[in-house]
Amino acid sequence: MEKPTHQEILIKLGFKFGKNGAHSSRTIMFSELKSLFSVTHATAQLADYQNAIISHNCLNKATESSRKLTYRHLKDLYSMDIRLPLFRVFRQFWDSDPQAQVMLALQLAYARDPLFRMSSDCIITHQPGEHIQREEIENLLTKNDPDRFSPASLKSFAQNINSSWTQAGFLKGKGRKIRQTPTILPVNVAYALFQGYLCGLSGERLFNSSWIKLLNTPLERLEEMASAASYRGLIDYKKSGGVVDVRCNDFLNPDEQQLLQNIDE
Repeated sequence: MEKPTHQEILIKLGFKFGKNGAHSSRTIMFSELKSLFSVTHATAQLADYQNAIISHNCLNKATESSRKLTYRHLKDLYSMDIRLPLFRVFRQFWDSDPQAQVMLALQLAYARDPLFRMSSDCIITHQPGEHIQREEIENLLTKNDPDRFSPASLKSFAQNINSSWTQAGFLKGKGRKIRQTPTILPVNVAYALFQGYLCGLSGERLFNSSWIKLLNTPLERLEEMASAASYRGLIDYKKSGGVVDVRCNDFLNPDEQQLLQNIDE
Protein backbone atom coordinates (compact mmCIF):
# COMPACT_ATOMS: atom_id res chain seq x y z
CA MET A 1 0.00 0.00 0.00
CA GLU A 2 1.39 3.38 -1.05
CA LYS A 3 2.35 5.71 1.79
CA PRO A 4 0.32 8.93 2.08
CA THR A 5 2.00 12.17 1.04
CA HIS A 6 2.90 14.85 3.56
CA GLN A 7 -0.12 16.91 2.53
CA GLU A 8 -2.48 13.93 2.73
CA ILE A 9 -1.30 13.31 6.29
CA LEU A 10 -1.83 16.94 7.27
CA ILE A 11 -5.36 16.84 5.86
CA LYS A 12 -6.11 13.82 8.05
CA LEU A 13 -4.86 15.82 11.04
CA GLY A 14 -7.15 18.78 10.26
CA PHE A 15 -5.27 21.13 7.91
CA LYS A 16 -6.76 22.34 4.62
CA PHE A 17 -5.17 23.16 1.29
CA GLY A 18 -6.26 24.37 -2.12
CA LYS A 19 -7.05 27.76 -3.58
CA ASN A 20 -10.36 28.71 -2.00
CA GLY A 21 -11.43 29.35 1.56
CA ALA A 22 -14.16 30.59 3.86
CA HIS A 23 -12.92 34.18 3.63
CA SER A 24 -14.51 34.38 0.21
CA SER A 25 -17.78 34.73 2.16
CA ARG A 26 -17.04 35.30 5.85
CA THR A 27 -14.51 36.45 8.45
CA ILE A 28 -13.22 34.25 11.30
CA MET A 29 -16.73 34.62 12.79
CA PHE A 30 -15.34 34.90 16.31
CA SER A 31 -18.58 36.04 17.98
CA GLU A 32 -20.51 33.09 16.50
CA LEU A 33 -17.80 30.63 17.51
CA LYS A 34 -17.69 31.98 21.06
CA SER A 35 -21.48 31.77 21.38
CA LEU A 36 -21.50 28.23 20.01
CA PHE A 37 -18.87 27.02 22.46
CA SER A 38 -20.71 28.64 25.37
CA VAL A 39 -23.65 26.25 24.87
CA THR A 40 -21.77 23.09 23.87
CA HIS A 41 -19.39 20.85 25.78
CA ALA A 42 -15.69 20.57 24.96
CA THR A 43 -16.27 16.93 23.98
CA ALA A 44 -19.14 17.74 21.61
CA GLN A 45 -19.26 15.88 18.30
CA LEU A 46 -19.73 17.47 14.90
CA ALA A 47 -23.41 16.45 14.95
CA ASP A 48 -23.85 18.23 18.29
CA TYR A 49 -22.62 21.51 16.80
CA GLN A 50 -24.84 21.04 13.78
CA ASN A 51 -27.84 20.39 16.01
CA ALA A 52 -27.10 23.41 18.21
CA ILE A 53 -26.83 25.76 15.24
CA ILE A 54 -29.58 24.47 12.96
CA SER A 55 -32.16 22.76 15.19
CA HIS A 56 -31.82 24.87 18.33
CA ASN A 57 -30.74 28.10 16.62
CA CYS A 58 -28.24 28.89 19.36
CA LEU A 59 -26.78 31.67 17.21
CA ASN A 60 -30.15 33.41 16.75
CA LYS A 61 -30.25 33.39 12.96
CA ALA A 62 -33.44 34.62 11.31
CA THR A 63 -33.99 31.76 8.85
CA GLU A 64 -33.19 28.09 8.51
CA SER A 65 -31.13 28.80 5.40
CA SER A 66 -28.97 31.30 7.30
CA ARG A 67 -28.51 28.76 10.10
CA LYS A 68 -27.38 26.12 7.61
CA LEU A 69 -25.05 28.59 5.90
CA THR A 70 -23.53 29.63 9.23
CA TYR A 71 -22.94 26.00 10.15
CA ARG A 72 -21.30 25.34 6.81
CA HIS A 73 -18.92 28.27 7.15
CA LEU A 74 -17.98 27.44 10.75
CA LYS A 75 -17.35 23.83 9.75
CA ASP A 76 -15.21 25.00 6.84
CA LEU A 77 -13.16 27.32 9.06
CA TYR A 78 -12.78 25.16 12.15
CA SER A 79 -13.88 21.61 11.19
CA MET A 80 -15.57 21.28 14.63
CA ASP A 81 -14.66 17.59 14.52
CA ILE A 82 -12.83 16.28 17.58
CA ARG A 83 -11.65 13.32 15.53
CA LEU A 84 -9.19 15.79 13.98
CA PRO A 85 -6.38 16.65 16.42
CA LEU A 86 -6.00 20.19 15.07
CA PHE A 87 -9.54 20.97 16.27
CA ARG A 88 -9.55 18.66 19.29
CA VAL A 89 -6.59 20.39 20.94
CA PHE A 90 -7.92 23.81 19.92
CA ARG A 91 -11.16 22.98 21.75
CA GLN A 92 -9.25 21.69 24.78
CA PHE A 93 -7.25 24.92 24.94
CA TRP A 94 -10.26 27.19 24.38
CA ASP A 95 -11.39 27.48 28.00
CA SER A 96 -7.89 27.79 29.46
CA ASP A 97 -7.70 31.56 28.88
CA PRO A 98 -10.61 33.63 27.52
CA GLN A 99 -8.25 36.45 26.51
CA ALA A 100 -6.44 34.07 24.16
CA GLN A 101 -9.56 32.85 22.37
CA VAL A 102 -9.71 35.27 19.46
CA MET A 103 -6.07 34.59 18.61
CA LEU A 104 -6.72 30.85 18.88
CA ALA A 105 -9.59 31.26 16.41
CA LEU A 106 -7.31 33.06 13.99
CA GLN A 107 -4.61 30.38 14.40
CA LEU A 108 -6.98 27.58 13.46
CA ALA A 109 -8.60 29.55 10.63
CA TYR A 110 -5.10 30.23 9.31
CA ALA A 111 -4.45 26.49 9.16
CA ARG A 112 -7.71 25.78 7.35
CA ASP A 113 -8.21 28.67 4.94
CA PRO A 114 -5.69 28.88 2.06
CA LEU A 115 -7.14 32.24 0.98
CA PHE A 116 -6.55 33.71 4.42
CA ARG A 117 -3.02 32.26 4.65
CA MET A 118 -2.06 34.16 1.52
CA SER A 119 -2.51 37.46 3.35
CA SER A 120 -0.18 36.82 6.28
CA ASP A 121 3.01 38.07 4.60
CA CYS A 122 1.45 41.49 4.15
CA ILE A 123 0.27 41.74 7.76
CA ILE A 124 3.34 40.32 9.49
CA THR A 125 5.89 42.38 7.55
CA HIS A 126 4.27 45.69 8.52
CA GLN A 127 5.37 47.33 11.74
CA PRO A 128 2.94 48.60 14.41
CA GLY A 129 1.64 52.02 13.45
CA GLU A 130 1.98 51.47 9.71
CA HIS A 131 -1.01 51.86 7.39
CA ILE A 132 -2.10 48.75 5.47
CA GLN A 133 -4.10 49.41 2.34
CA ARG A 134 -6.75 46.99 1.14
CA GLU A 135 -5.02 46.91 -2.25
CA GLU A 136 -1.97 45.29 -0.65
CA ILE A 137 -4.09 42.30 0.33
CA GLU A 138 -5.69 42.24 -3.10
CA ASN A 139 -2.26 42.15 -4.75
CA LEU A 140 -1.29 39.12 -2.67
CA LEU A 141 -4.48 37.29 -3.60
CA THR A 142 -3.80 37.80 -7.31
CA LYS A 143 -0.02 37.40 -7.22
CA ASN A 144 0.04 34.03 -8.98
CA ASP A 145 -3.17 34.43 -10.97
CA PRO A 146 -4.00 38.06 -11.85
CA ASP A 147 -7.28 37.18 -13.59
CA ARG A 148 -8.59 34.78 -10.97
CA PHE A 149 -11.06 37.14 -9.25
CA SER A 150 -13.31 39.93 -10.43
CA PRO A 151 -12.58 43.39 -8.97
CA ALA A 152 -15.78 43.21 -6.86
CA SER A 153 -14.93 39.76 -5.48
CA LEU A 154 -11.36 40.79 -4.79
CA LYS A 155 -12.50 43.82 -2.79
CA SER A 156 -14.96 41.70 -0.78
CA PHE A 157 -12.37 39.01 -0.02
CA ALA A 158 -9.81 41.60 1.09
CA GLN A 159 -12.38 43.27 3.35
CA ASN A 160 -13.23 39.93 4.99
CA ILE A 161 -9.56 39.13 5.50
CA ASN A 162 -8.81 42.57 6.98
CA SER A 163 -11.79 42.18 9.30
CA SER A 164 -10.40 38.89 10.63
CA TRP A 165 -6.99 40.41 11.29
CA THR A 166 -8.77 43.28 13.02
CA GLN A 167 -10.83 40.95 15.22
CA ALA A 168 -7.62 39.22 16.32
CA GLY A 169 -5.92 42.51 17.19
CA PHE A 170 -3.39 42.78 14.35
CA LEU A 171 -5.18 45.79 12.84
CA LYS A 172 -7.33 48.62 14.13
CA GLY A 173 -9.62 51.12 12.44
CA LYS A 174 -12.67 50.75 10.23
CA GLY A 175 -11.79 52.35 6.93
CA ARG A 176 -8.10 53.04 7.42
CA LYS A 177 -6.37 49.94 8.79
CA ILE A 178 -3.39 50.49 11.08
CA ARG A 179 -1.07 47.70 12.14
CA GLN A 180 -0.95 47.07 15.87
CA THR A 181 0.47 44.45 18.23
CA PRO A 182 -2.01 41.69 19.13
CA THR A 183 -2.29 40.03 22.53
CA ILE A 184 -0.31 36.79 22.55
CA LEU A 185 -0.60 34.49 25.56
CA PRO A 186 1.00 31.17 26.60
CA VAL A 187 -1.90 29.10 25.24
CA ASN A 188 -1.38 30.69 21.81
CA VAL A 189 2.29 29.73 21.86
CA ALA A 190 1.38 26.20 22.99
CA TYR A 191 -1.08 25.84 20.11
CA ALA A 192 1.40 27.20 17.55
CA LEU A 193 4.00 24.70 18.76
CA PHE A 194 1.43 21.93 18.48
CA GLN A 195 0.61 22.98 14.92
CA GLY A 196 4.29 22.79 14.03
CA TYR A 197 4.56 19.44 15.79
CA LEU A 198 1.74 18.08 13.62
CA CYS A 199 3.72 19.19 10.58
CA GLY A 200 6.62 16.98 11.66
CA LEU A 201 8.82 19.67 13.21
CA SER A 202 10.76 19.25 16.44
CA GLY A 203 13.27 21.04 18.65
CA GLU A 204 14.38 24.52 17.62
CA ARG A 205 12.65 24.14 14.24
CA LEU A 206 9.33 24.50 16.06
CA PHE A 207 10.25 28.10 16.88
CA ASN A 208 10.90 28.88 13.22
CA SER A 209 7.64 27.54 11.82
CA SER A 210 5.05 29.64 10.01
CA TRP A 211 2.67 28.93 12.92
CA ILE A 212 5.04 30.58 15.41
CA LYS A 213 5.91 33.41 13.00
CA LEU A 214 2.22 34.23 12.84
CA LEU A 215 2.44 35.31 16.50
CA ASN A 216 5.01 37.96 15.51
CA THR A 217 6.67 37.81 18.95
CA PRO A 218 10.40 37.92 19.87
CA LEU A 219 11.99 34.51 20.45
CA GLU A 220 12.91 35.21 24.07
CA ARG A 221 9.30 36.07 24.89
CA LEU A 222 8.03 33.01 23.00
CA GLU A 223 10.30 30.77 25.06
CA GLU A 224 9.08 32.41 28.28
CA MET A 225 5.47 31.75 27.30
CA ALA A 226 6.31 28.18 26.23
CA SER A 227 7.71 27.62 29.72
CA ALA A 228 4.56 29.11 31.25
CA ALA A 229 2.40 26.87 29.05
CA SER A 230 4.44 23.85 30.11
CA TYR A 231 4.04 24.77 33.78
CA ARG A 232 0.27 24.86 33.23
CA GLY A 233 0.34 21.43 31.61
CA LEU A 234 -0.65 22.61 28.14
CA ILE A 235 2.48 21.17 26.52
CA ASP A 236 5.74 19.54 27.62
CA TYR A 237 8.51 22.07 26.91
CA LYS A 238 12.11 21.98 28.11
CA LYS A 239 15.25 23.87 27.15
CA SER A 240 18.61 22.86 28.54
CA GLY A 241 22.05 23.71 27.25
CA GLY A 242 20.55 25.29 24.16
CA VAL A 243 18.64 22.09 23.30
CA VAL A 244 14.88 22.51 22.87
CA ASP A 245 12.52 19.61 23.57
CA VAL A 246 8.77 19.92 22.93
CA ARG A 247 6.53 16.89 23.29
CA CYS A 248 2.86 16.67 22.35
CA ASN A 249 2.32 12.90 22.11
CA ASP A 250 -0.26 12.95 24.88
CA PHE A 251 -2.62 14.82 22.54
CA LEU A 252 -2.57 12.09 19.91
CA ASN A 253 -4.03 8.61 19.71
CA PRO A 254 -1.90 5.70 18.36
CA ASP A 255 -3.19 6.08 14.79
CA GLU A 256 -2.33 9.79 14.77
CA GLN A 257 1.12 9.10 16.19
CA GLN A 258 1.66 6.61 13.37
CA LEU A 259 0.72 9.28 10.83
CA LEU A 260 3.40 11.57 12.26
CA GLN A 261 5.94 8.76 12.02
CA ASN A 262 5.14 8.59 8.31
CA ILE A 263 6.06 12.28 8.04
CA ASP A 264 9.37 11.69 9.82
CA GLU A 265 10.18 8.74 7.59
